[in-house]
Amino acid sequence: MNNKEKHTTDKEEDSKKVKFEVFGEEMLEKKVKLSGNSGRVYLPPDWVGKHVKIIRTD
Repeated sequence: MNNKEKHTTDKEEDSKKVKFEVFGEEMLEKKVKLSGNSGRVYLPPDWVGKHVKIIRTD
């Protein structure tokens, strides 16, 4: 193994995550779908014009 190669353990991966505390009205869990050169998530039409926050969990 080359000294420049670094293998991360599960514990090291967990240390890269951060905790968020968010207050809101509703929460949905969705999978991001491919859309051209980016990703897309469909949300309910009554959310149009509302402020949302997106957190990547994996």
